[in-house]
Amino acid sequence: MHRKSAYILFLAVLVMLVIGIVMLFSTSAFAKDSHNDVYFFVKRQAVWLGVGLLVCTIAAFMDYHFWARTWWIWFAVAAAALALCFVPHIGMRINGSRRWIGFGGFTLQPSEMAKLASVFFLAFWFSRNEKNSARFLKGFVIPLAVVSILLALIVTEVDLGTTSLIGATALVMMFVAGTNPIILGILSLSGVAGILFVAIAIPERMARLTAFLHPELYKDDAGLQQMQALIAWGSGGIEGLGLGNGRQKMMYLPYAHTDFIFPMIGEELGLRVSLVVVFLFLVIIVCGTMIALHAKDRFGLLLGSGIVSLLALQAAVNIGVTTSLLPNKGLPLPFISYGGSNLAACLFGVGILLSIYRRGVLEPAANNRRTTMQVRTTPRI
Repeated sequence: MHRKSAYILFLAVLVMLVIGIVMLFSTSAFAKDSHNDVYFFVKRQAVWLGVGLLVCTIAAFMDYHFWARTWWIWFAVAAAALALCFVPHIGMRINGSRRWIGFGGFTLQPSEMAKLASVFFLAFWFSRNEKNSARFLKGFVIPLAVVSILLALIVTEVDLGTTSLIGATALVMMFVAGTNPIILGILSLSGVAGILFVAIAIPERMARLTAFLHPELYKDDAGLQQMQALIAWGSGGIEGLGLGNGRQKMMYLPYAHTDFIFPMIGEELGLRVSLVVVFLFLVIIVCGTMIALHAKDRFGLLLGSGIVSLLALQAAVNIGVTTSLLPNKGLPLPFISYGGSNLAACLFGVGILLSIYRRGVLEPAANNRRTTMQVRTTPRI
């Protein structure tokens, strides 16, 4: 099956892109920032979709070892872009967080670049230090210290969701690389405690935690989104109300076209299509994992593992939040939610997986065929 994994992966991604555009067309017309244009968000997302497919194609045909040679460039660019979030007139403060930079109407979320830069570095580091992966200094302290540079900038933006996502992805990659699992377990518990401490120290985040524990008491403020999301799930049932017939998008559920688009799928298209979306993510995880496991070298294995972890963990967190299984976090649903930076980053990651597949499966097969042909055509003496 692994020889068809890339084709199945790309097909699953295309189906989700179609679902995302259709649901964005259905929900975004009622958003507050639509500027009286029902196609405003659809047109912007279509532009980013074109950009994403372009970078996906470029990444697929490039040798993925390029990212090992140039990881430090992308790491430096990501750190500089994150720092720009705090520069007046460049950084944008929205809902108490500084996560975006803007230039003449064009906005970008630098943390999306930081996700990929972290994966590039960790894959490079552990591919070069394979024999030292189990050692405390080179297998734990140094890689964690380097990644913490980006994490410190992101958590200062008050973006705990992305901080947790990159941290969890780093732990997965370190585990795959062979870092001591006991140390990783201790680090995981420390990370959870640290995130909780920061959340408690910030009143807005503490309100989200309290609303998660007692949503019925905070259904008009901090728990509004998750309560309305549950209403959307209940209204849709198994069959759904029909495409375009959802009610929560009509100013009842904030950010119905971005972070909370999954409940809108449940309300309009029903539980069946919602389960199809979950199944498609499982397909992407399985196919991406198979591609990583059949990579031709250690760097490809670690790089593929990091990309799959990013996509899987982000999808899991978004689905968990929108079904009230997790506290509210500002993470979009990959390939479906509105958000150009995230869409381009996710498609770029898919392109890297396709590149790993091409050099791990297609090229060896082609070389074997050429060798066989040479043997057959060699004249006997």
